[in-house]
Amino acid sequence: MELVEKALAGNRRALSRLITLVEAGDAQSRQALAAIYPHTGRAHIVGVTGAPGTGKSTLVNQLALHWRAAGRRVAVLAVDPTSPFSGGAILGDRIRMQALGGDPGCYIRSMASRGSLGGLSRATGDAVKVLDAAGFEIIIVETVGAGQAEVEITREAHTVVVVEIPGMGDDIQAIKAGILEIADVFVVNKSDREGAERTLRQLQMMLHLASGEPRDGWDPPIVQTVASAGKNIADAAAAVERHLEHLKANQLLRRRDRERLGREWNTILREALLQELFARVPAAERENLLNQMLERQIDPYAAAYRLVQRGFGPS
Repeated sequence: MELVEKALAGNRRALSRLITLVEAGDAQSRQALAAIYPHTGRAHIVGVTGAPGTGKSTLVNQLALHWRAAGRRVAVLAVDPTSPFSGGAILGDRIRMQALGGDPGCYIRSMASRGSLGGLSRATGDAVKVLDAAGFEIIIVETVGAGQAEVEITREAHTVVVVEIPGMGDDIQAIKAGILEIADVFVVNKSDREGAERTLRQLQMMLHLASGEPRDGWDPPIVQTVASAGKNIADAAAAVERHLEHLKANQLLRRRDRERLGREWNTILREALLQELFARVPAAERENLLNQMLERQIDPYAAAYRLVQRGFGPS
């Protein structure tokens, strides 16, 4: 495809059009993904997540500037909540990252979460593939900060950065929510605020009390930053890079990629089988089963198995 060739050659307009194409999820997007797939698997995918108001976008901006200063090519996917009216992204993180806007070695894209509970849409993974194939060495995926459902970021990222700030209320509740369990790196941002040391101690206590061995033999470091002032950004970037080196040194990177691809494949299989099933069973029959469930004449499990038998059973 000419569009793919231009995007891989560095044409930014073609790159934007290609990402829009793969978001559609149709037959043409599948052809494009098949064409770029041999060029993927080289980027370090970094997920940045945390509650709203923790300064994720500012931190991402500073990390991108740091890596650009080191000569690394960086892409940022800012996954925003979906507008209920247009279906598009509504926060517009690109506005908050104007310092990166004219840099040819950096690409920024806002994407809608499309209502995905984990803060990521299926198209996000496909957009990551496009950016990976286009030669970006570090791809930062910033999520909407929707709470504990943010654990979905672990399905896409090699390294997950969880951002906390002082003064967000009951820190123990945040720990209970589960979002902190996914972190490879903790960042206590806005650490010039009162209560920063308390937040740091509570995170250290949580890590100390955690049962079992550290995940993949990695003890998540805690970095204190003031992203708005650029303070300790280099320390945060170094922690992210050390995690990647740990994955490589312990043959964990390939395992994580295999697990991620397995989950993605299962999702694609489910969607493909559902589409095939609906193509084989007339809509009227499906509507009839739905009405029977509504009248409590059949339960949803039995209806599902009956539909599968109708579509894929012996003819």
